[in-house]
Formats: sequence, structure tokens, C-alpha cells
Amino acid sequence: MKLIYLHQYFSLPHESGGTRSYDLAASFVKEGFNVTVVTATSNDEYKSNKRWTVIETGGIKVHYIYMPYGNHFTYWKRSVTFFKFLWYSTFRLLKIRGDMVLATSTPLTIGIPALVKKWVGKTPFVFEVRDVWPEAVVAIGAIKSKVIKRILYGLEELIYSHAAGIVPLSTDMQKSIVSRYPQFEDKAKLVIENIAELNRFQSNKSEADLSKIVGFQPRFSVLYAGTFGKVNGIQKVVELASQTIKIDGGIVYILVGAGAEKERVKQLAKDKSVLDKNVFILDPIPKNELPWFYNAVSMGSSFVINIPALWANSANKFFDTLAAMKPVLINHEGWQAEVIRARNVGYVLPVEVTEHVARDFVSYSQNEELIAQQRINAGELAREMYSLEVATANYLKVFNSIK
Repeated sequence: MKLIYLHQYFSLPHESGGTRSYDLAASFVKEGFNVTVVTATSNDEYKSNKRWTVIETGGIKVHYIYMPYGNHFTYWKRSVTFFKFLWYSTFRLLKIRGDMVLATSTPLTIGIPALVKKWVGKTPFVFEVRDVWPEAVVAIGAIKSKVIKRILYGLEELIYSHAAGIVPLSTDMQKSIVSRYPQFEDKAKLVIENIAELNRFQSNKSEADLSKIVGFQPRFSVLYAGTFGKVNGIQKVVELASQTIKIDGGIVYILVGAGAEKERVKQLAKDKSVLDKNVFILDPIPKNELPWFYNAVSMGSSFVINIPALWANSANKFFDTLAAMKPVLINHEGWQAEVIRARNVGYVLPVEVTEHVARDFVSYSQNEELIAQQRINAGELAREMYSLEVATANYLKVFNSIK
């Protein structure tokens, strides 16, 4: 099969960012697929007089268009970037021969080139839902215009109606789609969560030297490796740190990444007198270096702001932590909280971080027997439910079901 993989934010393992699309694409190649990726990049390496640059890596042909983008962009500037990619990728897709298109959001507009390819080239497409968009952006107040909301919800329904298959990345996303569009229930039957890439994390046993990073050897350490965006709510980490330092200065929080809220988080940590004491903020690192950090810390974490629509997320951080066989810390309810409790693989913080919450978390961090068991459970869960092999097998079911 000739598969065209459309993803605006495709990342290779030596780059920072999620590698779900790369891992799946590489796995499809092993299954005998001919895979072509169409994507955008901010990497100056691909800045040239040509509109598109084509490379081949690991049997995957990648078409890059140079189009700088960052979480620090305003919503307007992000929207302009989305529509620029929509425009250029549509024409690129029409030039590439394929048997099927796999279009992965966000943004929602990624479905438009796939739609055009279907209408013009008679090529079916599968739409992968990484966020229930526009529901999520409407929930955080990023879009207030009733007209724009109607347009976006209309576009969502149009994409779903023409997709040969819909793949939500969580059961909560699936419930959202089916509750609003029950007519698409059969298309969205199979949930394929994000990937806990065990091979990447278990084959690399090197560890970052935390004593060099924080200046001492912490008793317990929490890693956040991801985006410092508005929806991530990393301020909650600082609030927790400001409470736990009063009880146990041996617990540290290491925050790795970039984003629009990074400087605000850093300032808040300064204001609460925890920056470089038990909160340490680092620059982003490539995906293939993440195991060094996860191997060194006590647990990983994933945070979002207190908006239920965002609890449906399928964050890389959650799955990377499981792949590293470490307990995971989150601060919200939803399907991940249910999994953590049911499988005993971490700790769910209440929404409000009080002194009582901090004391409870400190007690948890001191329970070495529980944490040792959670590490075992995390590895078993990753292998059983979220491995690359499981995700690939499920995608093959989706592809094979399309006539």
C-alpha cells in the first residue's frame, strides 16, 4: 500500500516533540507499506529557494515545507500558519500518488487537504483525532465568535462524514465525537491511544546526572518534559513545589521544554522563592535524549488546566513515563486518572494544591514499596495496552476495514 501521511508537526527522534507519527510510519514501512510524509518544519536546515525539500529516512520519504511555528505565536499568527500549510499541502498532496491518506490533527484544518485529495484524486482518508478540535479551543475561550464556531463545527462534521475511518486517541475523545455525531459511531469504533515506545526507553539505560542539574542529589524527583503552553497549566507544578518545600526540601521538580508560558512559569517560581531550589527549568531536548532524564528521575508528569474538555488528551508525557517504567503524576480527572487508579501506576493530584494535598504527596513519595510496584505496573501497562506493536496492529485493522 502507498500511504500518504499528513501531519503538520512531524518530528524525527533526534528532534524535540512527539514522535508518534514517525514511530507509526517506520512501523508501517516494516509492514511493507510505501510511506510518504507531508509536513512543515521550523528547522532552518530546510530553508531554501525551493518550496519543498524531500528527504528519505528509514524508508520514509518526507516532504518538508519551511514554515516557522511556535507555541509562543498568537492565536491569529497560528491560524495564519495553519491556513498556509493547508494551502500548500493541498497542492502537494494532489501531486503524490497514494492508495490512502492518514491525516492527523491538530489543527482541524489538516482534514481539508485530505478532503480535496479524496474529491479530486478519489483517495480515501483516515482522520486521526489528537484533540477534539474545535471543542477544546472553544472550551478554553480561544474562539468566541459564534460565526467562526459554526464554521469550525461544520468543518469538523464535514471531515468526519467523508473520512473512511476516524481514529480517536482516547476513549474520552471517542465519547465526545459519538455524543455529538452519533451517525459516525461505526467509523470511530477503534481507539488508538498515543504510544509508549518501550524500545526507545528500555534500550537506553544511561542516566542524566541530577546532582549536576540541581546541585545536589534529590531524595525524590518529578520530571515534566513538554510544552509550556496555556492549556498545560505548569503553574500548578510551581504551586505544588512551593508547598512541598516547606515539608521536604528533598523533592525536586525538573521542567524541560519551551512554550509561550515558560517565562511566566519561571517568574512565578521566582516569586514563590522555589526557582533553582526545588524547581529547575531547562531547555527542550531531542526525543532520543529523553530516556536519560526519565531513567534518572522518580516519576514523570502531565498537567492541564482545569477544563474538563482538555482531560480527554492523550499526552506524550503520560505514555513516555509508562514506557520508562516510572509512575506518572497528573492533576486532572478523565480517562488517564481512571487508568492510573485502576492499574496503580501513579498519583492523581486534586485540582487545588493545598497544604494537606502537599503533605499527602510527600507521604506518597516516601512509600518506596508502593512506588516500586507502580514501576512494575507501568511497564506491564505500556507493553499490554500502548506499545508500538499494539498501535500498529490496530491501525492495520483500520486500513484493512476500508474498501
